[in-house]
Amino acid sequence: MDFAFSPTAERLRETLLDFMDSHVYPNEAVARRQIAESGDPHTHPPVMTELKAEARRRGLWNLFLPHRTQWTEGLSNLDYAPLAEIMGRSHIASEACNCSAPDTGNMEILTTFGTPEQQEQWLHPLLEGEIRSAFAMTEPAVASSDATNIECRIERDGDDYVINGRKWWISGAADARCKIFILMGKTDPSAPRHLQQSMVLVPRDTPGVNIERALPVFGYMDQEGHCEIELRDVRVPVTNVLGDEGGGFAIAQARLGPGRIHHCMRTIGAAERALELMCRRVTSRVAFGKPLADQGVIQEWIADSRIEIEQARLLTLKSAWLMDTVGNKGARIEISAIKVAVPNMALRVIDRAIQAHGGGGVSDDFPLAAMYAGIRTLRLADGPDEVHRMQVAKRELRRQAG
Repeated sequence: MDFAFSPTAERLRETLLDFMDSHVYPNEAVARRQIAESGDPHTHPPVMTELKAEARRRGLWNLFLPHRTQWTEGLSNLDYAPLAEIMGRSHIASEACNCSAPDTGNMEILTTFGTPEQQEQWLHPLLEGEIRSAFAMTEPAVASSDATNIECRIERDGDDYVINGRKWWISGAADARCKIFILMGKTDPSAPRHLQQSMVLVPRDTPGVNIERALPVFGYMDQEGHCEIELRDVRVPVTNVLGDEGGGFAIAQARLGPGRIHHCMRTIGAAERALELMCRRVTSRVAFGKPLADQGVIQEWIADSRIEIEQARLLTLKSAWLMDTVGNKGARIEISAIKVAVPNMALRVIDRAIQAHGGGGVSDDFPLAAMYAGIRTLRLADGPDEVHRMQVAKRELRRQAG
């Protein structure tokens, strides 16, 4: 098991670290201010256009995509891990490098399953950073942790599909640059359970697509928006199906594996930044006659945080290595394991950092409160903890049974 990074990854890592210090961190407050001054929480801050141009100039663009194209170097999952971790330290870094969800997962499945016409119309503008996209799977009326529950209907009518249903927590849909939804619904409810669903490309401006509201997360309204959407008699050509009709569930699984590990990679970066902020805070504050850093309980928080981050990183790197060596399916259980372990680890680290900051920790003067709110959603997104624990337990029971 070799976790060594390639020379290309090492070069990109140094370039990315410099980009973070020189451009990303200094512009976090600028982006927040520009959004606030616009009066629209979903506006695209002008500084992001500048950051994207600089990222492209430095070769820090579409780093996530393992397929070598004119836009990408074709990094392995293991090589992408340290880069995603660095980007995860800031809420604006991934978008600056065109490596932010949900676009990354959508670009991957368009690369793998899209027709040449679909790729020309949607994948190429996404890879260029000209548009954004959304992935419409989750629904409010069913337990979407089991994707076979989905009720949204996609019915054939001549050369068209007619779509009716309701989706929610559709990330990215509130951004005016979001031009395409990859929507999952049922094309044949009478088919075997895992062959009932299909994925269809739905342009955002299609008649019948109604974005009803953007949902806040613990009171935070994200720039990209997490939306509830009604689809009423939405009509798209049958040629908009992604892959094969009835193949939606399999495509979803192909999409969610890399998406889950990318979330975990970025979350480790967030935990690292929280630990860094905690150490900085406790060395600068004095209570009861000595620096907070000299208090035994504080040292315990710091030690536990470092230990837990390293454990989570090693399991994530193992998962990335397995994806590279035996494929995404072969790494499925390890991905489920990190999907539970990493967000829970990060929440513990961030919570300690909040406590060390006192009242400042729950304010917007520091990134910790927003960081906690965002990462708490990862215990639900891309499958809740309970489902992933069930997968790990089932594999372990089979292994023990011989």
